[in-house]
Amino acid sequence: MVHLIHMEPTTTPRKKAGQAIFGVALIAGLGFIGYQSYLWHQDLRSLQKDHATLQAEYTAAKADLLDEQQQRADLERDIATTNNELNEVLTDLRREQNRNEDFMDQIDTLAGTVGTLNKLSKTDRELLQKYSRTYFLNENFIPTKITQIDNDYVLPGKKDQYFHGDTLEYLIDMLDAAERAGHDIKIISAYRSFDEQQELKGQFTQTYGSGANTFSADQGYSEHQLGTAVDIVDVATGATSQSFAETDAYAWLLDNAHRYGFILSYPQGNDFYIFEPWHWRFVGRDLARDLNRANETFYDWSQRDIDEYLIKIFD
Repeated sequence: MVHLIHMEPTTTPRKKAGQAIFGVALIAGLGFIGYQSYLWHQDLRSLQKDHATLQAEYTAAKADLLDEQQQRADLERDIATTNNELNEVLTDLRREQNRNEDFMDQIDTLAGTVGTLNKLSKTDRELLQKYSRTYFLNENFIPTKITQIDNDYVLPGKKDQYFHGDTLEYLIDMLDAAERAGHDIKIISAYRSFDEQQELKGQFTQTYGSGANTFSADQGYSEHQLGTAVDIVDVATGATSQSFAETDAYAWLLDNAHRYGFILSYPQGNDFYIFEPWHWRFVGRDLARDLNRANETFYDWSQRDIDEYLIKIFD
């Protein structure tokens, strides 16, 4: 019978030492790995916690942003609504302002109309009428203002002369200007009433017969009754004759009378009377100026056009 004898492996001391060192190293390695794993686990938990915190903050911030966006949208809608309401108010305001301006324009127009009517009511409407064989001037007509002319402007030997009070200053200014220019001109006849014209025409008719109609108007058709017509001559001539047209004084009147509102009523070639270089009529500066510029006479224009100047005849 054979007996098996168990033999323990023979281990040398060096081998045992190596094994011990390996065991220690293994234990140490496992411990380090475990420790590192622990640290990593802790870091992971910290990161997860931070992530959760950030996620919560993000969610809250997103909610706040959405809320702010909604508030902004609401604010923009409110602004748009307010702007629309403001535009409507501005439109209403402009409409009201336009109505007020129209109303003020109407008031101004009415005020101007009232002022014009008031001014016209104080102005003789006959002053710009064509009375030379065209319109008849009532025998009861007397200018609203009639004023005596200073005798210094009247030809010596003539009776007192009168002129329309609102036009007298224009006549005096013209005569003074003529004198400064070296022309000695005087008035021989100004305002004549209906009766005076009738008497004068009678005298001319007795002397000249029907020929008097060529240079003398019938009563009611004379511009002199208006108080704004005047017969002017130079002192040398001294009478109403066509020779006055040959004087420097007449030439000066042709060039300057319109500046003072006067026009020559009966120039050469007129259809009413013979050429009367001495007979001048006040029609206002504007009308006299425009007639002069157009190189036309008072009786060339229509009565309607002439009447437009009545409102400013004394301006």
